[in-house]
Amino acid sequence: MKKTICLNADIGELPGSNARALDRAILDVVSRCSIACGGHAGDQTSMAATVKAAYARGVLMGAHPSYPDREGFGRKPMAMSREDLSATLSQQVRALAAITRERGASLSHLKPHGALYNTAAGDEGIARTIVDVTIQSRIPLLIGPPRSCLESAASDAGLDYLSEGFADRAYETSGALMPRSTTGAVLETDAERIRQAVQIAATGKVSARTGETIDLPVRTICVHGDTPGALASALAIRDALNAAGIEIAAITP
Repeated sequence: MKKTICLNADIGELPGSNARALDRAILDVVSRCSIACGGHAGDQTSMAATVKAAYARGVLMGAHPSYPDREGFGRKPMAMSREDLSATLSQQVRALAAITRERGASLSHLKPHGALYNTAAGDEGIARTIVDVTIQSRIPLLIGPPRSCLESAASDAGLDYLSEGFADRAYETSGALMPRSTTGAVLETDAERIRQAVQIAATGKVSARTGETIDLPVRTICVHGDTPGALASALAIRDALNAAGIEIAAITP
């Protein structure tokens, strides 16, 4: 049977018309997109433009909320009560959901951003808060790291979950992403990103930073829209996956 992988991108994260053009080009490549909705990046203008572009291309749209940390791009963990975290995430999701409704569309998934994503992988309370917000927002699917607290919380709540790998991030032997502050945490070249994406999609495994091959059971691969060379990498990854006989589709559990 032909292998299938969902290719997703985090977009709407950079300001300006050039960024919107980049987002549109990346949307021609991926099958799902996660749209920044005001926590770490994004505003009404960028959200509206991104929703319009995704809808026109038939790309499934999701919310990409974060800690309320625009200065640090959502990459710094924040000490917040579960109530406050729930409130800010719900506010972000509502802002994007209102725009999708204007297009006659809806949000197909939620994917937390940055430090929130990483923290939820190992923190049961934060994971449950994200799951609760997803369900309360009537979003049917959560995207996050495999074999994590977030996946367990989704399973416990009966929420569909799509486990995710990254084409441009290095992995620890534990299966966790290397911290961005660590040298080598971000794969810089197209060759590295292509090799990793095809390895993950074809084998369900990835080469950790030690060189050891570890299991990485995922059904979607993320290509970031805010990294240098993002479009070239996305195009090259798509072509490499196709050449390997791997179909790109918006997998729905």
